[in-house]
Amino acid sequence: MSKEDEIMDYLQMNVFDPILNSKTAAQDLKTGVRYTIMRMRQRDAKGMVNYYWSAIIGTERSTGFAKKMRQGGFVRFEEIIEDFRERFNNHWLEH
Repeated sequence: MSKEDEIMDYLQMNVFDPILNSKTAAQDLKTGVRYTIMRMRQRDAKGMVNYYWSAIIGTERSTGFAKKMRQGGFVRFEEIIEDFRERFNNHWLEH
């Protein structure tokens, strides 16, 4: 499994799939998740990790999206920050 696949599998399981598989998630939330997946898949592992951290720091778009996720009762990038940091650290990226 590639590093990119490992990151995406982790995010699919912990963040993306619960929204995409939800019967109650708003359509714009599902569309946003699909768009996020598409943008992440355009990057290598280091780019994916950087994208994750950029979303945490927050842009106008990402903070609004995170708010919609929270309002829907879904796990956001912020809630998996410690596990993500431990799993996908610089040592992991370099080896």
